[in-house]
Amino acid sequence: MRLLDPTNETMAAGLTPAPRLASLEGLTVGIITNAKEGTKGYFGHLDRMLREEMGVADVVWREKSNYSAPCDAHIVQEITNWHAVFAGVGD
Repeated sequence: MRLLDPTNETMAAGLTPAPRLASLEGLTVGIITNAKEGTKGYFGHLDRMLREEMGVADVVWREKSNYSAPCDAHIVQEITNWHAVFAGVGD
């Protein structure tokens, strides 16, 4: 019998997480979707909650060009303009 370990063998980058935000009120939040059908309703509801219940000033939606690949470089660069980001997949 041969066992395979599917975990990533690379070392952690040693990055420090960004500090938690005290509030999202008045901020810009990004949503990155893999563009599959299952994400539309979920992120649509999240968008409404962010705006109506948390006072987010702007919600920016971006779709990856390929659902199975890492996020597009231009979207990664744009993330620097957002205060928080949600990413998700849906089938």
